[in-house]
Amino acid sequence: MAHVHVILNQKGGVGKSTLAVNLAAVTADVLGAGSRREGEHPPVVAVSIDPQGSAVWWSERVGEGLPFDFVQAHNDLAGLAALSRIPSVQHVFVDTPGWLDLAENDGADPLGKGAAADALRAVLSSATDVIVPIEPEPLGFQPTQRTVERVVKPRGLPFRVVINNWDPRDGKADLEQTRAFVEAQGWPLARAVVRHYKLHTRASADGLVVTQYGANRVALQAREDFFRLALEVGLAAIPKPARTKSGSRTKATKAAKKRVKA
Repeated sequence: MAHVHVILNQKGGVGKSTLAVNLAAVTADVLGAGSRREGEHPPVVAVSIDPQGSAVWWSERVGEGLPFDFVQAHNDLAGLAALSRIPSVQHVFVDTPGWLDLAENDGADPLGKGAAADALRAVLSSATDVIVPIEPEPLGFQPTQRTVERVVKPRGLPFRVVINNWDPRDGKADLEQTRAFVEAQGWPLARAVVRHYKLHTRASADGLVVTQYGANRVALQAREDFFRLALEVGLAAIPKPARTKSGSRTKATKAAKKRVKA
C-alpha cells in the first residue's frame, strides 16, 4: 500500500506545489529512484488535483530528468480514491487547489459542492496523512485554522503543520509568532522550517527540482530543509513494499499520465 500525503491549506500561495514536488523529489532520492533497473517505475508519484495545473507546467519543464512520476488527475475521481493501491509505488504526494471555498454552514460538508470539492473528498478518502503548510504571517492563521478544524480533524487524519517560506532576513519575530499560534491550537508542528530561497522561486521556470540544484552553499542549505522535513515525517523509515511486475499500474494512473504528456 502506498502512503498518500496530501498537502492542504484553504489559503492559496502558501507553497503547496513547491512542497509537493520537492518532497517527492527528496523522497525519491532517499529511496534510490535514480538507481532503479530498466523497466522499473519510480517508487514515488506526485499528483495534482489543482485544475490550474502549475505543477504540470513545472514537471514538463523538468522533462525526462524528473525523478518521480507525475500525473494531473483533478477529474479522475476513481483514480484519486485508489491512490494508495498503485502497484510498486511507496509514496504519493498530492498537490491541492490554491483556494478552498469552505461552506459556512456548520452542519454542511465544509468542502461544499463542485468538481474541486469532489476531487478533494476522493483524495482525502485515500490519504495516509496531511501536511498543512503555513507561511509566517498572521493573514494565514485563520484559513489554516479552518482547514485543520473543519476539514482535517473531523476525518481523523494524522496531520502536521509545516512553516514554509520563512525568510531569515526578516528576523525571527514572525517565525516565533507563527510557532506560538500553532502550539496554542495544540497542533503537531514540524521542527523543520522551509526557508525562503530565490532558488525555489526560480526552480519551476528553470526546470529543476530541489535535488537538482547546483553544488554551492545556498543550494545545499535549500536542499537541507526538504531532506530534514522528509526525514521528520518518517518517509525514509517506512519499509519498501514487495516488488511487483514491471509495468503494472492502475488504469486510472496510466490514463492520467497520458493526459499530462498529451
